[in-house]
Amino acid sequence: MTDITDAYFTNLIGRLEELKQALAEPMAQAAAVILDAAHGDKRVYVFGTGHSHMLAEEVHYRAGGLAFTVPVLVGSAMLHEGAVISSVYERTQGLVRPMLERYGMQPGDVIIIASNSGVNAAPIEAADYAREIGAKVIAITSIAYSSAIANGRRRLADVADVVLDNGLPPGDAVVDLEGTGLRVGPVSTVVGVTVINAVFAEVASQLSKSGDAPIYLSANMPGAAEINQKLVKKYRPRNPHL
Repeated sequence: MTDITDAYFTNLIGRLEELKQALAEPMAQAAAVILDAAHGDKRVYVFGTGHSHMLAEEVHYRAGGLAFTVPVLVGSAMLHEGAVISSVYERTQGLVRPMLERYGMQPGDVIIIASNSGVNAAPIEAADYAREIGAKVIAITSIAYSSAIANGRRRLADVADVVLDNGLPPGDAVVDLEGTGLRVGPVSTVVGVTVINAVFAEVASQLSKSGDAPIYLSANMPGAAEINQKLVKKYRPRNPHL
């Protein structure tokens, strides 16, 4: 293992260990909000632009994942249709509302919004829209990053009902390349995926106590086809990506 590889692993593992303690209470709050929605047969939407959209895909139709999750996936806000234009999109006012209206979000639903910088127009508008219709907002964001660059602008953390601060530094990358002034090794995706899966695992654990945990099985596991088919039939009417 090279020094750089070791430094990246060490940094990441250390951050996850710290977050396990630092986020214990807000993750419990997030789990309680989602559990309440689940008991009301509501949905949990997951939204992010750029690389943050990967959190939405992570929990969608996922082995070991909850079936009431709905990813908000719009090509222009992601990377595969044009990385440069997607960066413009997430900073442009007024584009998110018609996108979210397609999904039929309802009062009592929950939306998890991932935005590392926490100041772009798209995630903040998504939070505003959700709150207008009576949905709860959970943010996964970096308080340090958004505080450093806000310059008087609203931050996602200011709009959310529950804030999961990923504790990351401005710029995301965490490993210095000696003598260059550059940093490599971004960590927001792996930290965000860990946090969201931990929250959903807690929710699933609580639901399982009443025998009502809608959990997908890996397609290669015994009985998976029947179980997954029933879940898809139930949740497809409000998830356009099933």
